[in-house]
Amino acid sequence: MNASVRLSASSLRAHRRRFAGTFLAVFLGVAFLAGTLVMGDTLRASFDSMFGDAAGGTDASVRSADAITTPGESQGVRQPVATDLVRTVEKVPGVAAAVPNVQGAGQLVGANGEAIGGQGPPTLAGNWITDPELNPYRLAEGRAPQRSGEVVVNRGAAEKGGLTVGDTTTLRTPDPVRVTIVGLATFGGEDGMAQVTFTAMTMTDAQKYLTARPGEAATIQVRAGPGVTQRELVDRLTPVLPQDVEAITGQESAEENNEMISGRFLSVFTLFLLVFSGVALLVATFSIHNTFAIVVAQRTRENALLRALGASRRQVTGAALVEAGAVAVTASLAGLAGGIGIAAGLQALFPAIGFPFPEGDLVVTGLSMALPLAVGVVVCLGSALLPAVRAGRTAPLATLRETAVDTSGASRSRAIAGAALMALALACTLAGVLVSPSIWLAGTGAVLALVAFVVLGPVASSTAVRVLGGPLARLRGVTGALARRNALRSPKRTAATASALMIGVAVVSLFTVFGASLKATMDQTVSRSFAGDVAVSAPSFGAGGSGLSPRLAGALQDLPEVDTAVGLGRGIAEVDGEGRALTVTDPAALARTFDLGTVDGSLRELGTDGIAVTEKEADRQHLTTGDTAQLTFTDGTKETFTVRAVYDRSELAGDYVITRAAWAPHRTQDSDTLVAVTFADGVSADAGTAAVEQAAAPYGNPEVQTRDAYAQSSAGGIDMMLTLVYALLALAVLIALLGIANTLTLAIHERTRELGLLRAVGQTRAQLRAMVRWESVLVAAFGTAGGLALGAFLGWVLVRASDGASDSDFAFAMPPAQLAVVALVGLAAGALAGLRPARRAARLDVLRAVAAE
Repeated sequence: MNASVRLSASSLRAHRRRFAGTFLAVFLGVAFLAGTLVMGDTLRASFDSMFGDAAGGTDASVRSADAITTPGESQGVRQPVATDLVRTVEKVPGVAAAVPNVQGAGQLVGANGEAIGGQGPPTLAGNWITDPELNPYRLAEGRAPQRSGEVVVNRGAAEKGGLTVGDTTTLRTPDPVRVTIVGLATFGGEDGMAQVTFTAMTMTDAQKYLTARPGEAATIQVRAGPGVTQRELVDRLTPVLPQDVEAITGQESAEENNEMISGRFLSVFTLFLLVFSGVALLVATFSIHNTFAIVVAQRTRENALLRALGASRRQVTGAALVEAGAVAVTASLAGLAGGIGIAAGLQALFPAIGFPFPEGDLVVTGLSMALPLAVGVVVCLGSALLPAVRAGRTAPLATLRETAVDTSGASRSRAIAGAALMALALACTLAGVLVSPSIWLAGTGAVLALVAFVVLGPVASSTAVRVLGGPLARLRGVTGALARRNALRSPKRTAATASALMIGVAVVSLFTVFGASLKATMDQTVSRSFAGDVAVSAPSFGAGGSGLSPRLAGALQDLPEVDTAVGLGRGIAEVDGEGRALTVTDPAALARTFDLGTVDGSLRELGTDGIAVTEKEADRQHLTTGDTAQLTFTDGTKETFTVRAVYDRSELAGDYVITRAAWAPHRTQDSDTLVAVTFADGVSADAGTAAVEQAAAPYGNPEVQTRDAYAQSSAGGIDMMLTLVYALLALAVLIALLGIANTLTLAIHERTRELGLLRAVGQTRAQLRAMVRWESVLVAAFGTAGGLALGAFLGWVLVRASDGASDSDFAFAMPPAQLAVVALVGLAAGALAGLRPARRAARLDVLRAVAAE
């Protein structure tokens, strides 16, 4: 083994430039993975510290014991507790103080008239707690609210809205309330808890605007006396509380709040980055494998000479793996340092783009360092394993032959294996999306399709390069013909080089197709279901924003320009034991403004004990008109409702519809998420829209949109997601470019004598540079074409699988303009990757090149 190490060290010193591309590929992949893990650990620790500091004075929280959770939500909705319970809690031995904590949705309007927070993070409101130890907020400027209409807001929200102490603005609760800012506050030493906004009012105002009935609060915060632990306090409180009320420790409450505000976001965000780290490392795998395969092919005579001098296969293979290991460890260690730098850069960048990265030192754990290091080493060694084994199999007699390159590729066995894999992939995919909808089966088919593309790459590369390079030979003459012949020289090498770019382009194409399909689905949904002329919209209650005032629909209905105005509110209840979202509305007006498809029964006769259900939900629950269902509301009451209508379409109307009269006894903070408006006959779109905007302005100035604009805004988050996807996938494309450039550089070294002869017979430097660049473009074109085909196919699979796994009807859309841009970027990437190798080839000394071995 010592001989292998000495051989490897000598080879690395002599040919270190050969491994520059491999070093960079491993470095970038490991740095991105390490940066993701360090950033996730740092964010998690920072939020834990912030919430822990903010809730440090709360030893117990008294709340409703039961919560109703709808599908897709991690946090349930709880009924309020009576504020009279404070007197009972205060009498418990060991209780130093107890205060009611009112919480609800409240969105401030900024100085520019725009709502602060938009449709993103929650916008909360509540009462200002006078006990400083029980209040998680600390006054940074001004004073606490003392009179009706006075509020304290978190400093981060004030800065976003351009508001200062003394300013007067509107607070949507969702009914608009004029408030004056008398103080700014911090949360756990920060300007706010993540991007959440908070507005604190007097207790009287909080109960007036945020609760359905006076004398209610979300929780009761409790502080223990000296010597009483949090667990002891909870044990003392539990016996005196009503059966439907519970007490949890302050630490448990802080952890739940942290999970609600930041935990889910952090999990999704970290997983998102880890997926793209995996994509980058997968792309790096192809580049690394190709580099080692070329190096082994170039050193055929050298390895054969070692075998002839007595070196065993194991020693030659070991020497190659030691080289790979040295590159892997060096690049991975450098990648760890780079990852810490990336995390530090993001920590500084996030506040600049509006995301408040909590202050604190970077958290670098053993796992966040060990995992990327191990992954980098395994990826590099795994990629080099087959070339190393091939090096060990070099026959001693190969020293008598000229240096050879790997020209295998389009073998019959490879073609048969690839075709079989592709057939199996299609069978799994079609079965998973058409026959028996299954995400796992469709996902298995997608993975098999990727493997089949890689296996068939060398088989398809010859034909593809001939077709793609045909016009090049005619347009560029001899230079173009030589570039095509060079790309055809080694099908396996061309395919391996192109595969790295293919993976990156495929993922970009996949998300482009899926994003376009989501937009088409939303447009289809609105076009098919929404029969109104304009929509007054707000984020769904609880997902950001405060919703719309339930009084807005009535105010719009009174306009002479309006025929029908119907508001869609949101409730929640358990239907036969399962949490479900309810649409609270006027069913008769709903039928005039939304296309519900075929309706069995009557929407006009729901009353206070009737419910309308979609056909899919009725089939799932085995319900039909005339049947009864038991609804359990968040206030604990149980009522029996009769199914009086079953309708076909649920896209905008939801799966369950009840009247406002039926919801009123159980409501908490009532709000609408959408008001659909139909103009009266003869009213123009401009006149109707202007009238609606003027009437809606006093209700917090919500946005009034046409049907098309509403569909576009509903899908607005998709463009933001795609922008982030493209930015992250730029790393994968960069690694692919490094692979192409490295392959071309090694190929030029391999063809030194050939290039010298071309120069000797009259080829100019400009022609030589053009030949190398066009060879790079052809390889990139092959990878881009394969990536577009694979990405479009995987996008179709994802759309169809999503369609089968949900109740919504997904529309498949192929965006030609965006995919054309992806193709052009792929070709431009190929041209860019060929610049440096082309310059190096043109600088070769003709006489030395001709004399080279």
